[in-house]
Amino acid sequence: MADGSAPMGYLGVTRSLSGRLWRARPADAEVVRRHQLALGLTEPLARALASRGVAADAGELFLNPTLKALFPDPSSFLGMDRAAEILVDALEAGRPTTVFADYDVDGAASAAQLVRWFRAMGRDLPIYVPDRMTEGYGPSPAAFRKLREAGVELVVTVDCGAAAYDALACAAGIGLEVVVIDHHLMREEPPPAAALVNPNQAGCGSGQGVLAAAGVAFVLLAALNREARRRGLFQDRAEPDLRQWLDLAALGAICDVTQLVGFNRALTAQGLKVMSAWRNPGLKALIEVAKGSGAASVFHAGFLLGPRINAGGRIGRSDLGARLLSTDDPEEAAALAAELDALNASRKEVEKEIFDDAVRILDRESNFGDAPIALVAAEGWHPGVIGIVASRLRERYRKPALVIGIDRAANVGKGSGRSQPGVNLGAAVQAAFDAGLLLAGGGHAMAAGLSVRPDAVPELRAFLEERLQAEQALAAAQDGLDIDALVTARGCDRSLYHAFQGLAPFGPGNPEPIFAAADVRIERPMALRGGHVRVTLTDGSGGRLKAVAWRAEETEIGRRLLSGGGAVHVAGRLKPDDWQGRESVELEIEDVADPRRVE
Repeated sequence: MADGSAPMGYLGVTRSLSGRLWRARPADAEVVRRHQLALGLTEPLARALASRGVAADAGELFLNPTLKALFPDPSSFLGMDRAAEILVDALEAGRPTTVFADYDVDGAASAAQLVRWFRAMGRDLPIYVPDRMTEGYGPSPAAFRKLREAGVELVVTVDCGAAAYDALACAAGIGLEVVVIDHHLMREEPPPAAALVNPNQAGCGSGQGVLAAAGVAFVLLAALNREARRRGLFQDRAEPDLRQWLDLAALGAICDVTQLVGFNRALTAQGLKVMSAWRNPGLKALIEVAKGSGAASVFHAGFLLGPRINAGGRIGRSDLGARLLSTDDPEEAAALAAELDALNASRKEVEKEIFDDAVRILDRESNFGDAPIALVAAEGWHPGVIGIVASRLRERYRKPALVIGIDRAANVGKGSGRSQPGVNLGAAVQAAFDAGLLLAGGGHAMAAGLSVRPDAVPELRAFLEERLQAEQALAAAQDGLDIDALVTARGCDRSLYHAFQGLAPFGPGNPEPIFAAADVRIERPMALRGGHVRVTLTDGSGGRLKAVAWRAEETEIGRRLLSGGGAVHVAGRLKPDDWQGRESVELEIEDVADPRRVE
């Protein structure tokens, strides 16, 4: 604090077992009061709404976001009208056209939307997805030359292309027209495309920079319908009902971890409603192999569907996800879903091996505890999963993590990093590239990727440690857990869960509510397969609350839970528990504090 005194934590917790300060999520009292009056909300719910930055006059639209109220004018996107003109021209002229997609969920969902629109207009639209291992990310001169030689005249890139300067220069030279649909951050000078749509490009006045590529693609569909309508193309055919593809837009928004605010929130909320009908044959087949059920949620999209779709691009065939989401054949969908499910199981095994290796390496380093970044490198690590491993290391050590897989034969290391709030990892990696330490590198504040010569890794480590020392020290001091409400074991029931679900969908910009329970006792602690820990929590209210801490067995939190005995403060998220039809709830533990050790 400014006067040098110690901060006062929620329930007195200034340093939990994960090293965090607990804080009451801040909310303006007057806005809380107005939400209560206008919306008839309880004080905790009104406080949660206000603490998420929802203004006093915006509560109703936040709780019930509609596309009618929030859909932007497609023309507000720089380049959108021109892109629609080019694509409808190609449709009418029968020009050979291909959609070129990134290999992740957002790319697949974006491509599938365009494929489905063209199919509704009587045209097939082939998909090209580069191989992650042999071609790398995004368009390349070689890929564009291959497409041009195959007779393709127009390429639409989705979720990539905004930084493909060399590839687009090549395309211009070989007579290949390119329309770019992207959302990634860009340099000031755009690449040479026939049309470029990106809400994050300089000069775009849409104000929709939080959209995933799938969201930009959905707005493009509206522009395509408008342009086709203007030309009279719906006189003899039905206009495509874009609402049927909202599930794909929502899938991209969730899996690309975008800010769920404004139009993007409406797109996601309405898209989950469409997804819940499971009319897309690919999504239906995939949720079945994942053994999911019920109405679609952020959990279904982000944790059941997304990882399986991504598995194709990570360790399998890169086009599997796009094919799954665009097919109307249930048999093909079932076969693709089964293949992706198997690949995801293999991905988990590979990920676990690399994660365990990385932890062993880091824990052996004598000075690792003081280092501002968890940087670990080894030979043979699969580049398709190192980003996931970096995320898990960041969660475990609560500091930025960078994982580098070294290929000695190619004399190169491919790295992927994830960061903590307050530490700009992308800027540090860019600085390392500018300093000549990297073959390639870049990213944004929370994530980065790079290529490096293996013998330069020690110098890179020293550079990043020096660069990030001050940022990480400040971030660690401010590392906190924001609490929405204090609850008892008896008070945690289905009605409380449903009340706060009114704030869904949750994600960046609208975090899932965190509940704290004070002085609870741990009963029946149990280590589960996979490193998880399950307990029952009791307190003076007489209630009993089931709780689970994922992948916590070898952490301070897990060890404390398994030891039982003595009261603890617990914080976490409420989840439905429908086991054997009981319609109860359980607490998904995020953090634990020992009252005896509260600083």
